[in-house]
Amino acid sequence: MDLITKCIALGMAAAAAAGLAINGVRGSLPQSPSQIMNTSQVDPATGLTFRTTPPEREDRLILSDAEWKKKLTPEQYKILRNHGTEPAFCGVNLESKGEGAYHCVGCDLPLFNATEKFDSGSGWPSYTSPYNKDNLWYRLDMSYGMRRIEVLCARCDGHLGHVFEDGPPPTGLRYCINGTILKFKPKEKAAS
Repeated sequence: MDLITKCIALGMAAAAAAGLAINGVRGSLPQSPSQIMNTSQVDPATGLTFRTTPPEREDRLILSDAEWKKKLTPEQYKILRNHGTEPAFCGVNLESKGEGAYHCVGCDLPLFNATEKFDSGSGWPSYTSPYNKDNLWYRLDMSYGMRRIEVLCARCDGHLGHVFEDGPPPTGLRYCINGTILKFKPKEKAAS
């Protein structure tokens, strides 16, 4: 079996396992369309507020589709702009270590501090909390027959991954993020 086939198989297995865990907590998320249509609502499982529209920001980055395609690699574009997912155990930054922060490749906003990274065994870089709570926003994701909380960059609205309530203490959260859309900056270069 070649590397790409292995990555796809591992990714499908990880997604199936995540789906089973997600389906086990279905009742904790909003059930009616009117609840979902609200501008924002607190998810009782994670305690996070998910929204239907992005937060207002003075530093919002808005680019045309052509500009995004020029700025990003095809894989980054697929994930960040089209809500794709890299295969499990195959993305960059999965095993990277060091002091610093992980930034969005689309807009350079710091998203996660390296000290919050942990090995979840899921095949994607995982973090217990964001660099700054205002650097992320959340949206209810009902795709693939599952209910998940999507994590997006607050500056460029790029898709980052999802957050689950099966992380370690103290937050109990697992930010499961596509490593391909993260850029690691060592501590001396990390922005605040």
